Amino acid sequence: MRRKTLKLIKNDPWLEPFTQAIEGRHNDALQKLEHLTNGSGKLKDFAKAHLYYGLHRTTEGGWVLREWAPNATDIYVVGDFNHWRECAPYRMRQVGNGNWELQLPDHGMHHGELYKFIVHWRGGQGERIPAYATRVVQDPTTHIFAAQVWSPEQTYQWRTRRFKPRRDPLLIYECHIGMAQEQESVGTYDEFRTQVLPRIIDLGYNAIQIMAIQEHPYYGSFGYHVSSFYAASSRFGTPEELKHLIDDAHQAGIAVIMDIVHSHAVKNEIEGLGRFDGTGNQYFYGDNRREHPAWDSLCFDYGKDNVLNFLLSNCRYWLEEYHFDGFRFDGVTSMLYYNHGLGQAFGSYGDYYDGGEDTNAITYLTLANLLIHEVNRNAITIAEEMSGMPGLARPFKDGGIGFDYRMAMGIPDYWIKMIKERKDEDWRPTSIFWELTNRRADERTISYAESHDQALVGDKTIIFRLIDKEMYWHMMDGDHDGTVERGMALHKMIRLVTASTINGGYLNFMGNEWGHPEWIDFPREGNGWSHKYARRQWSLADRDDLKYKYLNNWDHDMIHLLGSTPGFESRPIVKLWDKDDDQVLAFMRGDLVFVFNFNPTQSFSDYGFLAPEGEYAGVMDSDNARYGGYDNIDEATHHLTQADPLYADKHLGWLKLYIPARTALVLRKI
Repeated sequence: MRRKTLKLIKNDPWLEPFTQAIEGRHNDALQKLEHLTNGSGKLKDFAKAHLYYGLHRTTEGGWVLREWAPNATDIYVVGDFNHWRECAPYRMRQVGNGNWELQLPDHGMHHGELYKFIVHWRGGQGERIPAYATRVVQDPTTHIFAAQVWSPEQTYQWRTRRFKPRRDPLLIYECHIGMAQEQESVGTYDEFRTQVLPRIIDLGYNAIQIMAIQEHPYYGSFGYHVSSFYAASSRFGTPEELKHLIDDAHQAGIAVIMDIVHSHAVKNEIEGLGRFDGTGNQYFYGDNRREHPAWDSLCFDYGKDNVLNFLLSNCRYWLEEYHFDGFRFDGVTSMLYYNHGLGQAFGSYGDYYDGGEDTNAITYLTLANLLIHEVNRNAITIAEEMSGMPGLARPFKDGGIGFDYRMAMGIPDYWIKMIKERKDEDWRPTSIFWELTNRRADERTISYAESHDQALVGDKTIIFRLIDKEMYWHMMDGDHDGTVERGMALHKMIRLVTASTINGGYLNFMGNEWGHPEWIDFPREGNGWSHKYARRQWSLADRDDLKYKYLNNWDHDMIHLLGSTPGFESRPIVKLWDKDDDQVLAFMRGDLVFVFNFNPTQSFSDYGFLAPEGEYAGVMDSDNARYGGYDNIDEATHHLTQADPLYADKHLGWLKLYIPARTALVLRKI
């Protein structure tokens, strides 16, 4: 019988030399799936560690607490209920396979009480927070973390039981709860729900991607050094308040994607999993791969079934307990390769199949995608991955790893390079169009001009690169500063050309849409533990006397335009014109025509290019006064193509427009 070729290879003949490696990865996942599910193929039957481990109410009204700690010789539960002392009634017992269990009557614990483990092992002992703790809090005075009994009398009552995300196209608003408020403090789930979510709804985004949900001991880590994988960060509020936020988002038709960190873990031992049972290799590699060379963190050993159980169950937990609609997996490149992708160029296909890939991690990511879509077939999975590994965002049945989307991480790098290294006169439409559309045709991507990465201290947002210190002096409405006007014009054009060329979705980081003027710098010793730059100054966009409102208007109308065009992301991009000498680019998607004049000085009258014959109406243009422009274009004017006998058989005619310098236009064919 002839072997069936995987569609991933069929679609790309350049992958044929690597058929053995691709099929090997596919078979690895199949074998592991068979092994973990005892042949049923149902990963939900395996990924239920959170239902067994951790603290739970029993049917009799008491409590049961379980933990996996194979190297432990004794475990005591200490907390408010026993004055933080080891005592016999709170001594856990071994129940086999490295598992420990404690059963308590109803009065043995109470909602709100704090607790920890004291884990003993041969030659030592230490305080530990349970690995499966679903609520972890920090003492405001001592700054010490502890697990908290969380069993309120009234559980959250969901109003939206079944929610199906809209992704035609997917329009993501990336956000961080703690820095989403204007005050110099840590924001809360409730503040975000009542103050920021309405802004996102008004702007027209149909998804929010929330960072820093999993508990992390150091606020300044942006949530990427996770300690308690099953606990929603308590510094932002309670589990019920997070659920209320998600529920309100669903009521407004907005999907909620969680930024999940399974690529590494914080090194902390008391708060995290570092040496939970006294060994360094319970959850992590035990050799020289244990510590991440660039992130000062620990790397999971994805070859262990117990680790797979911990991580896969974690995915299921967030989907079912909090109704998240999917995940953006952080640091996927770091997971895929033994060298974490550090210092590697990935210049040819051979770089993806040279033996440097962590096959255990690839298997885990494949299983994670299978499980997530088994739990919720409408779930969204996004890979933050920069190496370009083929098949990452292809279905498993086709030979892929199974993500729905991959981040187009080269695009923000491209814009930074353009702004930093090229004079305005050297911006080439051919280069811009190629960069924005150069991707695997069979994989969907999330395009973005900038994310949180470009806003952190040590980097700059697009608006800050374009305008810099002049933002502090010349953003008053009516102040016609050349640097500011150039920056605002290019800011609008960059965002539109990026958003209008998507083949999957578009992402924006909160505040960047209206040109937030300053960087992100979380409280740390070096800045006196200040929150001054760990916030968003929304009032700037609301003030009538400042220009930020114009950029906000542009983003609002741009997002609403894309969102009101069903299937926009899948419509073919037809290039109509590009001329580097003029710095003009035009392309068409469906009945929409996008025109860009990147020329810094030259406006064009009756600029013509071939387009499908017919009538075109103006939709929006960046020179409109609503967006801070000069109103040089009359959007009420309709444009008729001029016939050309040479192109009559192709039904093309010359569309002639007035295109001011540094201006973008959108027209619709009637």
